[in-house]
Amino acid sequence: MKRVVVISDVQMPYESKRMLKNVIDFIGVWQPDEVYQIGDLMDYPTPSRWSKGTRDEFAQLVKEHSEYGKRNFLDPLRAVYDGPVGVLEGNHDERPRVYLTKEAPALAEFQDVVHFSTLLDFDGFGVSHTPAFHKVGPDTVLVHGHEIKGYSSVAGTTAYNHARKAGANVICGHTHRLGIRRETFGNSSTGYTTRWGFEVGHLMAMDKAGYLGAGGVANWQAGFGLLYVGDYDVQPVEVDVNRDGSFVVEGTRYGALKRGPGGRFSV
Repeated sequence: MKRVVVISDVQMPYESKRMLKNVIDFIGVWQPDEVYQIGDLMDYPTPSRWSKGTRDEFAQLVKEHSEYGKRNFLDPLRAVYDGPVGVLEGNHDERPRVYLTKEAPALAEFQDVVHFSTLLDFDGFGVSHTPAFHKVGPDTVLVHGHEIKGYSSVAGTTAYNHARKAGANVICGHTHRLGIRRETFGNSSTGYTTRWGFEVGHLMAMDKAGYLGAGGVANWQAGFGLLYVGDYDVQPVEVDVNRDGSFVVEGTRYGALKRGPGGRFSV
């Protein structure tokens, strides 16, 4: 049976450094068969439509943030894991190329130059750009989540609604919620089918998400996903990441804070 880790939305440089470090360290220990990042690896705020007409639009941070992403995600991941890695393009990842095509259409033929896979040197790191609706196992696909219309505030429901529309089990990010929703259809004569959707949470530092406003109130859950992929089915497992950055997989706690000499916390 194949074991797969699905890393949730990170939106660098607004990630929780401790959560992300612990997930990467876990991958190094667990050594899954495949790793996917579900999209929105990067945030790229300066070419965002929300920055249009503000001084942020002129900040020119795309290159700096791309180097940050390589240094703080791809380098550490490749230091502990040399297996297959795929990254989906999220709606934040696509901001540089969308900005170019909308604001400078005469240069749209050069959008590959500012595609996030180029900015992050996927080829150099041996990372694949995973397309939306990638089949990760029997009757199961990966999407970031913005590709299909419809959104729910109940964890797991956006992915489940996508699954009903797509006719396949769906694993997605985008909502920053962590949950699995299932529903079974059928009858005793023709048989039963269970359809499910899985939203894999986020690994952001919520206090860095300025768009949440005062207090940073949001119905988000930190976490990531595991998949056990067999010949005939896929078993999804949600992994809650606690406020201290720790989490439990198969009965083992990873990333727990420990007290060192003098009672001080140490990693």
